[in-house]
Amino acid sequence: MTSPVVIYTDGACKGNPGPGGWAAILRYGDHTQEISGGAAATTNNRMEMMAAIQALQSLTRPCQVRLHTDSQLLVNTMTRNWKRKANLDLWAELDRLAATHQVEWTWVKGHGSDPWNIRADELAVKAAQAIIQR
Repeated sequence: MTSPVVIYTDGACKGNPGPGGWAAILRYGDHTQEISGGAAATTNNRMEMMAAIQALQSLTRPCQVRLHTDSQLLVNTMTRNWKRKANLDLWAELDRLAATHQVEWTWVKGHGSDPWNIRADELAVKAAQAIIQR
């Protein structure tokens, strides 16, 4: 069996709603890829979800994935059937992608000691700042 793709994601928003950014770091063996983006009018939850979506969409074939996020909403909705009250478009896309891959959803403490989570946060904040500066 091959090793899992390890992904760290984060979302950021300047105001909620407001300009936001998302970021993901994908790691497989010795390879690391950072991706990020943003939106002019969004929420923190949408950016957290978009980070996971963009990371999973970037995989070129079905994979075993260990996805780390500091969003309890994201982890618990995907693993414990928390009620979906908003962002139904993004939840549907996450369901579709999760069905393509074997995803292990893992919560990590935000702004904690995990260097990959810290880096994902830096990238998401930078992406949100880029939206503001446009």
